[in-house]
This record gives sequence, C-alpha cells and structure tokens, in this order.
Amino acid sequence: MLTLRLGKDRGKTKLDWLDSWHTFSFANYYDPSHMGISALRVINDDRVKKGKGFATHYHSNMEIVSYVKKGTIKHKDSMGNIERLPAGEFQLMSAGTGITHSEYNPSLEEELEFLQIWILTNKQDVKSCYQQKKFETKDGLNLVVSSDGDKGSLIINQDMSLYHLILSPNTKQEIKINTGRTLYIHIISGEVSCGEFTLIDGDGASITNQQKIELQTKTQLDALVFDLP
Repeated sequence: MLTLRLGKDRGKTKLDWLDSWHTFSFANYYDPSHMGISALRVINDDRVKKGKGFATHYHSNMEIVSYVKKGTIKHKDSMGNIERLPAGEFQLMSAGTGITHSEYNPSLEEELEFLQIWILTNKQDVKSCYQQKKFETKDGLNLVVSSDGDKGSLIINQDMSLYHLILSPNTKQEIKINTGRTLYIHIISGEVSCGEFTLIDGDGASITNQQKIELQTKTQLDALVFDLP
C-alpha cells in the first residue's frame, strides 16, 4: 500500500529568521494523523536566514540526521565538536545520554537550506557521538546511514537504513522491500512517478505490505529513501 504525504499539506513554522515545513508533527504543529512513520519521527525542511540559526539547545535519546541542500551549517556541541557542514554532506548526532548543540548559518550572503531528520533510537542512554561525511553521488541508491556502518555509512542506533537516491531524467529504478519492512521516500527535488502517483519537491510516500516499488523519473531526481522496521 502506498500512502502519500504531499508537500503542500505539511505543517509550517515561519519566524523572522526561519521558514520550516514539517512532514510530521513538530513544535507548535500538531496533527495526530501525522506523528511519524515507524522509527522515522521528524522531517523538517528548514530555510535559515543569513547569519541566523538554532541557538544552543538540548536533546537526549534521539538520532538526528541533517542533510544540507544549500549553504553551510556551522555546528558546535557539548562534546567539543566545532564543524562546518557544506552542501551535499550528511551529519548524524546520536544524542544518547544527552547533548547540547547549536546550528547556524554563518553566511551573510546566502540562505541555508537543510533537512533535519529525527529517528527514534532502539538503544537508550548510549554514549553521545557525532559523525559527518560526504558520500559519492552516483546514479542509484547510495547508502548513507545504517545500523552496522556498511559501505562506510554513518552508524545509527536503530534497525534502519537511509539512502540518498539520485536518478537522471527518464530513468527507471526498482526498489525491493523486505517482508515486514516499511519504505518512506522523501523528494528533495525533481519529479518522479511512484506507482500511479507523481511526486515533486517536498512530497513523500510510505510503502507498506509490498515487495517492491518502481520509480520513473521525469526530471533529475534527488530524494531520500528510508528502509524502516
């Protein structure tokens, strides 16, 4: 079964320094019918104004993935990490026993655009850690997060995998789904047919009780694919 989550129907937060679209309930946006999919709890599509950002705040027992679409994140945390995360790179924070951090747009010339993703952990109170990496961007499914670090992926405390899907225009891609698993696709940019539906920027779809899904691109596609328990 394929269930759509259209980008235009997402929740919205608009501040003087932030525009954010929420695929699932977050902060002041609450919708009991959109509380996440399996272990996937949050996908926020954030746009941060020049020189602005998220001041120091606290998390625990949550796996937090960020992917920069445009600009650079300036990251600082209580573990002593001071990093810059440029466009195209992935960051994973395992908050575990607790971590404070800030995420800023250091540029005074361009807006920062990034995806903030929260994954529920399957291990409580583990040692907090920080990971960051730029992955190869070839056509197809590129593994970026997994529970065992396969293919050099970032290691997460959950039985899930995250793929960065890149496809050229007019390309077909079949994705197999193991029994009992849930697939969630989030479109970063592009237009693609998924079953009988067409997905565009910001759209998502969950696929359950199917053995596979076939995608047919109409334009260059940039998407995230979550393989979830």
